[in-house]
Amino acid sequence: MQVELVLLVLSLLFFASIFTDKIGYKFGVPALLLFLAVGMLFGPDGIGALFNDDGVGYMINTGTAEALSTIALCIILFSGGMDTKLSDIRPVLAPGVTLATLGVLLTAVITGTIIFYVFGWLHAMAGISIGAAMLMAATMSSTDSASVFSIMRTNGIGLKHNLRPLLELESGANDPMAYVLTTALIGVVTAATQVTALEIVQTIVIQLVMGTVIGFFFGRGLVELMRRTRLSNESLYPIMVLTACIFIFSVTYFMKGNAYLAVYVGGLIIGNSKFTRKHQTKSFFDGLTWLAQLVMFLMLGLMVHPSELLNWQVLVSGLIISVVMVGISRPLAVWLCMVPFKKYTRNDKAFLSWVGLKGAVPIIFAIMCKAEGVPHADVLFNVIFLCTIVSLITQGTTLSTMARKLDVATKPIKLKKLEHFDIELPEEIQSSATEMEVTEKTIAKGCHLREIEIPKQTLIIMVRRGEDFFVPTGQSELQVGDQLLVLTDNDVEMANRYKAEMMEEERELLGVQLVENTRSFVVRVWERIRDNKPLTVRRRRTPKQEPDKQEVELPSDNEKTENKI
Repeated sequence: MQVELVLLVLSLLFFASIFTDKIGYKFGVPALLLFLAVGMLFGPDGIGALFNDDGVGYMINTGTAEALSTIALCIILFSGGMDTKLSDIRPVLAPGVTLATLGVLLTAVITGTIIFYVFGWLHAMAGISIGAAMLMAATMSSTDSASVFSIMRTNGIGLKHNLRPLLELESGANDPMAYVLTTALIGVVTAATQVTALEIVQTIVIQLVMGTVIGFFFGRGLVELMRRTRLSNESLYPIMVLTACIFIFSVTYFMKGNAYLAVYVGGLIIGNSKFTRKHQTKSFFDGLTWLAQLVMFLMLGLMVHPSELLNWQVLVSGLIISVVMVGISRPLAVWLCMVPFKKYTRNDKAFLSWVGLKGAVPIIFAIMCKAEGVPHADVLFNVIFLCTIVSLITQGTTLSTMARKLDVATKPIKLKKLEHFDIELPEEIQSSATEMEVTEKTIAKGCHLREIEIPKQTLIIMVRRGEDFFVPTGQSELQVGDQLLVLTDNDVEMANRYKAEMMEEERELLGVQLVENTRSFVVRVWERIRDNKPLTVRRRRTPKQEPDKQEVELPSDNEKTENKI
């Protein structure tokens, strides 16, 4: 296949996925689910089959998929660690670690037991062992960090009682635990000799301890290196951090530690330290994370045969397992893990139970099973894929609704994003940077800067007029259309001001009035036609015009004929 054709198809896939993100934001559908749908559309059962002579579409082999997904998940976990503030997760460290370890184990055991009896009843996998059932449950035992981070950031959800940092900590730290369980159970299922429970426990403990220690020390080492190093090209700092991410992952793997946990801990240490070009580095990883998610979900969509998902055994077993995980396994594991933590209310625990989103991670673990030659790996892959779609649809689309119904949601303070000023403030500065546009109302009391009304603890530090910028003083004259760069410590009052201005603009929009006038006119005309009445023309009222002369009846056809005669 020509390289140019591959690049053309990839660019079309990326464009389609990027624009579906806008659709997802508008209708509340997780963008990751739409990425997956685009991949399936161009997959072997979609229009992708038209591009290949053999008619099988763009199928990615298991080895390539495993390598790409490993790199993507490594970047996502590292970036998630960088964005997590230690000051936020410190109060929820104990419940977060409990959910990420014991919660994953309980979810796997409960789900695995039910899977064993469900598959035995449906005969979907002949002679399935309890080890294979536990393996399938282990692949789906964690909440996917990419899904949770993406949906919560996109929806801008505010949560009470430190639930947001708790969910971020759990979703970022439970993937390593699920990975350890999956790899250990793969060894149990494929091993020629029997593996004892003690050996499994030893493997889990060693990997978790090694991953934490290596991630911590290498993260600290990188921070010290960046503080002492002065690179001539500042663009190399983000690349240095990316290199460190890959290095930490690789070293931990060869030292028999948990590589995914190591990169998450390393990202956590690096993100909470001061170093050169920190904001530039975090922006770089934000874009890289979205690219990794996009590639991962597109790739997974290209691998699946939608026709195989409609097999009755796969469909029924997938739906049953989804219901079990959403309604039994996850809630039971959460409630048992949260018993020691009395400060969390019943609604808090119910919301934690609902936010058990599955994403790409379970499917990646299913790919690992295929690569390792696990029996019935194809059926396992299809069932896990179906469970992931059900989770994203049911839980991902209702996350905001459930938060409001359970009264754990808070109204986020939304300031206007900077569009005309490309600046960023250091994290140490607690003030918020926003912008406002000068309107007729803004300068109603005077056009000088000192005469406009702004909230307290707010400072206007720059003005953009067309393509020119200048630092204003109290004597500066403002014009309608000027963009003001604002620095404020009063986020609440500033956000309320934006909301009031937007509501007023909506009321004054000519388009809205035009639509209302047009609608009333159409209704009036239809009523007169229906009642066989002559049409009327409504004239604009003037001060000299009497009310009874506002309407003039148009002559009917008979009257026109009589006038002509």
